[in-house]
Amino acid sequence: MKDLKDIPNIYFVGIGGIGMSALARYAIRLGKSVWGYDKTATKLTGELISEGMRITFKDANSEIDTSLLNPENTLVVYTPAVPKSNEILSYFKQGDYVVMKRARFLGEVTKDTLCLAVAGTHGKTTTSAILGHLLAECNMPVTAFLGGIAENYQSNFISKGTEITVVEADEFDRSFLQLSPNIACVTSMDADHLDIYGDSASLETSFKEFAGLLPEKDNLLFKKGLPLEGNTVAIEDTADFQAQNVRIENGSYVFDLKTPSEIIENLMFLLPGHHNLHNAVTALGMAIFAGTPTSCLPKALFSFKGVERRFTYKIRKDDLVLIDDYAHHPTEIDALYQAVSEMYPNEGTLIVFQPHLFSRTQDFADGFAESLSRFDEVLLLEIYPAREEPIAGITSKWLCEKITGRKAVVISKAELPEYVKNSSHKVRLLVGAGDIGAEVEKVTKYVQDEE
Repeated sequence: MKDLKDIPNIYFVGIGGIGMSALARYAIRLGKSVWGYDKTATKLTGELISEGMRITFKDANSEIDTSLLNPENTLVVYTPAVPKSNEILSYFKQGDYVVMKRARFLGEVTKDTLCLAVAGTHGKTTTSAILGHLLAECNMPVTAFLGGIAENYQSNFISKGTEITVVEADEFDRSFLQLSPNIACVTSMDADHLDIYGDSASLETSFKEFAGLLPEKDNLLFKKGLPLEGNTVAIEDTADFQAQNVRIENGSYVFDLKTPSEIIENLMFLLPGHHNLHNAVTALGMAIFAGTPTSCLPKALFSFKGVERRFTYKIRKDDLVLIDDYAHHPTEIDALYQAVSEMYPNEGTLIVFQPHLFSRTQDFADGFAESLSRFDEVLLLEIYPAREEPIAGITSKWLCEKITGRKAVVISKAELPEYVKNSSHKVRLLVGAGDIGAEVEKVTKYVQDEE
């Protein structure tokens, strides 16, 4: 392939995806002509068009502009989420174009930078967003590619320079093995994506391979207890990077950060939940490894507002709290419960959960049932299939029957606003990684209008 600087056109198949759109934003800032296809127009694709990208929502070869017909001048990047039957992708693959997965393109973009890679089955987006923000606020020359919309920037892309890159190292499809990280972290290694890996042992092996990509094992930070080598991270437990003296003041965490060389006192962090505090400690450690002056870190951390759909408050009143969250694994739901219980002790809780993937629901059904049973009321939407075909017998009704000791029912999206409005519980959560996110604004508006 030509050097990226010599390629004038880049076509992104699946450009509306959260990871793909960040790369498209990077490409257009390089001065490239950026084109793309996606199945559905969204707020995000609208923003990309307003930034100068040309996007089609019709999967047909006739939608490919004539200026892209020379394979020498066009690079094609696609996401594995795009089906193999996609006509536009098939056209490019059958021609003489250079066609690569998103993960390989990300590897090409970051290989000549100081690459800070955030890996883990949970916490990647929040940790990378905190890290990107810390570096940007401390005037480090950073470009960050995020898997969510950082509220400080209203974007999934931070552009403050090109010497340092922050990326999410995605374990799905073993994509993170395409990277060349200089500094990395592993936030968690819980079993997931078993449709790809088969078992948790294979997933663990893949994470170890990822850690082995680092030039030195000491450039790795990881949650204490994981079977890795490098620097450990913990909250109120002995570790190389540790949150000590943790307390809550005015709804925020206040803590001291112990590093291998110093203690930074009275850091303040606005996001609730021990999982988010762990993400913050990890991000602080990576920022320090990247050479960030520690004197600027407290102010930078305190100014971090969060990531959309990660414990995002939609309504926050004395008698009603409505929270939107992306959790889609039992461990993430447990973390959500911990955060809610800590911030709202003794309050009743409703959770609306949309299971994501038939395979994940099947693999972790008992874990989901146990996690959901901790809430006072459970509403299940039908399973969001994403890339999958249905699995016989695996339904939300089947999962609902496993939830014990609580009021649990399966409802439709049409019924959702009324159910949420009529709940007797103060704290109400809308949770999942599927298209439940598109229902959040409808529910929020309905609940507010009806009050």
